[in-house]
Amino acid sequence: MTDHVVADAAEPPARVDQEHERTAPELDRKAPAGRRRTLAMGCWVALFVAAVLSWGLPTDPVYAFLWLWALAVAWRFGRPWREHLAFARDWVPVVLLLTLYNLSRGFADNIRTPHVTEMIDADRWMFGWMTGGEVPTVWLQQRLYVPDDVQWWEALVSMVYLSHFVASLGTAIVLWLVARHRWAQFMRRWFVLGLAGLATYFVYPAAPPWWAAVNGYLDHSVPRLSLRGGQELGMHGAFSIVKLGQAAANPVAAMPSLHTAYALMVVLFFALMVRKRWWPLLALYPLAMTFTLVYSGEHYVIDVLVGWAYVVFAFTVVWLGERWWRERRARTAADGTPVRAEQREPSADGSVRTSV
Repeated sequence: MTDHVVADAAEPPARVDQEHERTAPELDRKAPAGRRRTLAMGCWVALFVAAVLSWGLPTDPVYAFLWLWALAVAWRFGRPWREHLAFARDWVPVVLLLTLYNLSRGFADNIRTPHVTEMIDADRWMFGWMTGGEVPTVWLQQRLYVPDDVQWWEALVSMVYLSHFVASLGTAIVLWLVARHRWAQFMRRWFVLGLAGLATYFVYPAAPPWWAAVNGYLDHSVPRLSLRGGQELGMHGAFSIVKLGQAAANPVAAMPSLHTAYALMVVLFFALMVRKRWWPLLALYPLAMTFTLVYSGEHYVIDVLVGWAYVVFAFTVVWLGERWWRERRARTAADGTPVRAEQREPSADGSVRTSV
């Protein structure tokens, strides 16, 4: 009996040795894989920076998709190709929506006469008491804009403006790589917000301050200053594609402001995941975007407020839909019906996660 007890006591070290023998080769395999990832990511960063400095940010949906796909391949370098193809499967709907957005909003201004005076009246009603009856855009430009001298902080204004093309999709690609279920939650809100904004551009085309000034609705000139800071940075090539995009885009798609809407969406998505002491820092981003758009003549304050309201709408709709889906799954599980295969989704680590 004593021998039996001693033999039992000796088993755990044996299992530990077996686990060590099993994990050591795995660690040896991970080391070169980590080096390959570092090398692949370094090549991607170098090529991306060179492309941005030469031709500007990838604002075209297909062009941006190719860069994001290359990033995913570099991050997962050496993984089976079926995993790389999964990126295309997940992101093709995103590219289609962005392409539809770019194409459709170009036709929106030909359907209805744009609304102009309503936004002017709204901004004057909210802020006329402190701006002498001017809209905030005119009031800010009269005090801050120097036509013949680009101020250093205008470079920051331009960088904040350009961050719109990076923040939401940049957040999405990181989530896809590290936590695919979070990516799905994020993209559901992104889709609802984008579709709501696109529908509004057709139903209610609205002109921005610079357009109103050009067409005589404002008594003062309102130059479009969103990319002016690029001169201070010396990044003329990096701003070229964005300037072409501005020239080709629908000029009366100001309501709601999706620039500030997506900035707030990113912040709200992560707000409950961080400590409250970080909330003021997170709030700086949508506030900086608001100042940028109002000062540069791209939007009225009312456009920003409506954009924020759309964010609340998108989060509420998606939250209700997710709750309904969870309750439906719970009832299905209670009835003893197994979860279908298409209701499961792989996570970033390769395990299978039931979709939410």
